[in-house]
Amino acid sequence: MATPLAAPVTKSMAGSTSSELRMPSGAFSATAVFDQKLHASYTALGAEQQGLRFETFAKAMTGYLNLRASGHLAEDKQLLTVVDFDLPSTEKRLWVFDLASNKTLFHTLVAHGHNSGENEATNFSNTDQSNMSSLGFYATSSEYTGKHGRSLRLEGLDEGFNTNAAARSVVMHGADYVSEDFIKQNGRLGRSLGCPALPMDMKDEIIEAVNGGTCLFINKSDAGYDSKYLNLEAAVAALVPQATANQS
Repeated sequence: MATPLAAPVTKSMAGSTSSELRMPSGAFSATAVFDQKLHASYTALGAEQQGLRFETFAKAMTGYLNLRASGHLAEDKQLLTVVDFDLPSTEKRLWVFDLASNKTLFHTLVAHGHNSGENEATNFSNTDQSNMSSLGFYATSSEYTGKHGRSLRLEGLDEGFNTNAAARSVVMHGADYVSEDFIKQNGRLGRSLGCPALPMDMKDEIIEAVNGGTCLFINKSDAGYDSKYLNLEAAVAALVPQATANQS
């Protein structure tokens, strides 16, 4: 199995606007190797050209490695889905990355919750009936057929931020209001009750790809979000254990 390329961010960096990780002194350190791998992966995926900032990518990858090391993710899929609510709903702000092959599988529109904002998502909640989106890391679960057709259950993993996702029925599903035509008519996407709703013509492919224990990260900078999965040491140890051992 190929090893994903990634790098961490510390909790103190979660709200930073800098695109550079703070590197320790020393020409060859575990963190330096980590950073090199991260940038190589970011470049290979073409993430910058697709509008995903390095900082958001780094946070997502750090959480992915933490979750993988702690057994929260399936072993047979190396997929990472990123939703960046720093971008407005009129822009494509969902990515699905195959980390084993360094390929972007999907890059598309995604809706936020009705009470999170109009074109931009600014308010978030873990509370039932808030009709807001919830930030943080999720593991995808099983598929089912509901009122929106084919849908995908999500397990919220960040206590205080998204752990009520199942109780709130926050899932991935398709919606007619997630389309370029809707944007042209309304100046923004339609909004969900908190679900990351997908375009109807892509939802089956995306759900098929990411189901069964893959990582989803929903980001918003400067929104008070923090996570135990943004752990620098754990992420470095997971990706470059030999280099880490050599430093100790």
